[in-house]
Parts: sequence; C-alpha cells; structure tokens
Amino acid sequence: MNYFHNRIYNDNFENTEEKITEALKERGFGIITSVDVTNTFKEKLNKDFRKYKILGACNPENAYKAINVEDKIGLMLPCNVIVQEKDDNHTEIAAIDPVASMQAVDNENLNPIAETIRDSLKEAIDAA
Repeated sequence: MNYFHNRIYNDNFENTEEKITEALKERGFGIITSVDVTNTFKEKLNKDFRKYKILGACNPENAYKAINVEDKIGLMLPCNVIVQEKDDNHTEIAAIDPVASMQAVDNENLNPIAETIRDSLKEAIDAA
C-alpha cells in the first residue's frame, strides 16, 4: 500500500500552492500549519534547497469525529500535504494517505473516517 497520493503539475510553485490550498478549502479543509522547509534549511543549516512546503491540512468535522473515536489520534493530525518544486515549471503535490497511516492504530471505527479523508485529499490534489 502506498502511503501517499501525488500528482505533478505543469505550473510554478506559487500557483500550484495557491491551487491546492483552494482545492482543499472547497473540500472543507483549512491550512492550520505551513512549514517552509526551504527557509528552515537555509536559516538553520545554511543549506540551499528547492522550494518545498509542508501544509498541515485539517478538516474540522472529520478531526472531531476521529478524536471522539480515538482520543490520541491527534498525534497523527493534521493531514500533511507537500508542495515541492521539481523544476522551474513543474511542481508536485502529495498528501498522506490516512488509511495507510491509521493502520498503526488498532481501531476499526477509524477506517470510514480515514477513507473519507483520503478520498477528499485525493480529489483536492486531482482538482488543483
């Protein structure tokens, strides 16, 4: 089982990041964290790195359901979505597959929630 869904777009980094943020919003997700890996590597390690961001996407309704089913599941939230520059005009979007990541948790009641989130993330990536 793959642990992510991805797609490469023929567009620059900034446009692709904007498109995935909007596509996620249309599916009930908000971006609650944004880690600029490029700047972090430069500031902390003095290393240059391609454009790369980790977006912490959260769908509050599904997060509420999941936490009520498994109170420690917050350790695995939010759902990470990455945007990374492949070259000047190609950018990749990838998102965690919550079904794969939730296999570590022995709670069958999480499965339908994880499947719903997986489907929504996949739709957002494919629509961006």
